[in-house]
Amino acid sequence: MSDRPVLEPTAEHPITVEATGSRVTVRFDGVVIAETDRALTLQEAAYPAVQYIPLDDVDAERLRPSDTHTYCPFKGEADYYHVVDSSGRTVEDVIWTYPQPYPAVEQIAGHVAFYPDKADVAVAGP
Repeated sequence: MSDRPVLEPTAEHPITVEATGSRVTVRFDGVVIAETDRALTLQEAAYPAVQYIPLDDVDAERLRPSDTHTYCPFKGEADYYHVVDSSGRTVEDVIWTYPQPYPAVEQIAGHVAFYPDKADVAVAGP
């Protein structure tokens, strides 16, 4: 892993992590599988904002560890989870997490994010 680049956020590629300040609810297959008032919003450059939810606020009964791993030079090594729907079907790699994120985004440790095309992530209004 030491040959992987580690990049810091810059003015050209900014990354911010802030408390969302609203309730975030995640539905999968129409069922609430995560709900929290402790979400963090990660905004990276021009990408859509991502809600990072404390793993403790996700229905652990629905999660299955994945063998998938990816790397982001700004955030570190990501692990993934599959999610089991209400019929018992497993949907692969719905969730990602950075167990040991780089210092610039260390706040997201212990949090997970959901792919918006695989789960419905809703942020309550102010």
